[in-house]
Amino acid sequence: MQTPNWFRETPEGIILLLYIQPRASRTEIVGLHGEPPRLKIRIAAPPVEGEANEEVVRFLKKTLKIPSSQIIILRGDTGRNKEVLCKGIKAEALNLLHKVS
Repeated sequence: MQTPNWFRETPEGIILLLYIQPRASRTEIVGLHGEPPRLKIRIAAPPVEGEANEEVVRFLKKTLKIPSSQIIILRGDTGRNKEVLCKGIKAEALNLLHKVS
């Protein structure tokens, strides 16, 4: 199986490369976006006062079944392109996200 390039493994966990589309009708993964590819997630929250970032963390917490304290936005706090560290997980834990790659 080819490793998708929308995430990187590190000693701390997995860094997800995400493209976020705020103000969607519902929060969901929609596929890959751009080059290099990023995992595109529609977020049902506006990009104001951190609401979209909070929704990203909630969605990843629920999808990956990890505590929100293990999810850290490393880059892109105010933009659509984000790098998010999911601490303490391995690539195998991304099976729910892997189907879109």
